Order: sequence, then C-alpha cells, then structure tokens
Amino acid sequence: MMLAAAVSVGVTPVEVKEIVYQSVPYVGLAKAFDFVHATNEFLVSNGIELPLESQSTTTPETRYDNGLATQKAVFGDVIDKLYEQSPEDQLHIQRYLSANCFGDFYTRTGLDIKTRELVTLSILIALGGGALLTVITQLLPWAGYPRTLNALKCLNEVMPK
Repeated sequence: MMLAAAVSVGVTPVEVKEIVYQSVPYVGLAKAFDFVHATNEFLVSNGIELPLESQSTTTPETRYDNGLATQKAVFGDVIDKLYEQSPEDQLHIQRYLSANCFGDFYTRTGLDIKTRELVTLSILIALGGGALLTVITQLLPWAGYPRTLNALKCLNEVMPK
C-alpha cells in the first residue's frame, strides 16, 4: 500500500529500489529480503521491466577507498578517530563498515547522500528507542544541546522507559 502511494506521488522505480537497498546495512539482509521481493513483484505487476539499470559505482577493488571517502565526507574526522581507537582484532569491522555500508550502498546513484541519510534516520527510528537514542546522541555535536534536549524530551514522551 505504501509503495503504491509512493509511486503515485512520483517516487521512481530506481528510488524505490534504492530505499529498500539502503535498509540492508541497518536491518540486515534477512529482514530486508522479503521487501526486496515484494518491491520487485510490485514493479513487475505495474509494467516495470527488471532488472533496473545498476546504480553501483564501485568495484571490489574500489569499494573500500570510495566508501571510506564517502564516510569521511558524511562524518568528518571522527572516522579517523574510530579507526585509531579500534582494537586491532576489531579493526576489520571498521574496514567492513567503510567498504560495505558506505562503499557498497552510500556510493550508489539513484538517491543523493542527504536522502540516504534521511532514509537511514527513518530506519533507525523505526527500529525502536535504543537505536533512536543512539541517533540522538550521535547528532549532539551537530545539532547542539537545545535541539538534542528537545529530541530527548520528544523521545521520552513517545517512548517512556
């Protein structure tokens, strides 16, 4: 129902697929899998020929470098600090985050970075209070204390402990 409504107001098939794909690093493929298939079924039943043109911009050789550059463009110097502070035996997670989440997904065309961030925020909010508190906490340096405290107040009103 929501997909039909989105398409009726001009969301393109590419944008629809990219929104679903953007959810994968945050909810996991197991949870996104049914939505990928439902989206494909909807598009085909509405006369859209699949597969759509690929929106991928990286290769196995470039996904890490491009992802790290995109990650730094979004989050700034904090990424270098995360790498520096990561224990050696956990550094592979930081690298995989850069290569997979940012290299495989954020570098895709079809949605701009601002829209991908909005989709990501929406996904995190939908995941529940713990994830939302984490998002609010991460936004503190960017939003400032007044807006952060207002967001916490709203969170506490909607999801009291």
